[in-house]
Amino acid sequence: MKQILWFAIIIVLAFLIRYIYQRPKFDKGSYFIDFESTLADGTVFRLEQLRGYYVLIDFWGSWCGPCRAENPGLVQLHRRYNGAKFKEAKGFEIISIALENNQEQWQRAVKADGLVWSYHILETQRLKGPLAKQFGIRQIPTKYLLNPEGQIISVNPDVDEISTFLSEEIQ
Repeated sequence: MKQILWFAIIIVLAFLIRYIYQRPKFDKGSYFIDFESTLADGTVFRLEQLRGYYVLIDFWGSWCGPCRAENPGLVQLHRRYNGAKFKEAKGFEIISIALENNQEQWQRAVKADGLVWSYHILETQRLKGPLAKQFGIRQIPTKYLLNPEGQIISVNPDVDEISTFLSEEIQ
């Protein structure tokens, strides 16, 4: 009986340690740190450029099954809310930060999944890239929904939660 109890304790501790390790670096209410990167089209981008917008930052990978499964929902969100008029914001934008090893595989995934928004950033070192390190990304998908001031409204929201929130903010 003691062995079973110890085994159960070890399993619970392992899950707890894994949860703490993989937990996103930022919590709801925190302000997201401004960053600068190069977009897929070669232009330099700073998060500060989207101050005044609701912004969804999506860390994902073309090789990640759950990420790819979420992409159709993100496309629908973008179609529905990108041109919407909000009470407190200029609009809604999505920033995709792909954590990859293979640029061509990523490009095929963006095209195949119909990710039509303008803000695509590629990191070619997967979870060891500069943005992944800066934001403590240890698993994907990881998402942050930001308000117009850059404050985190939600960490890892699903598409329905984002849609519900944004629909309530429309003028």
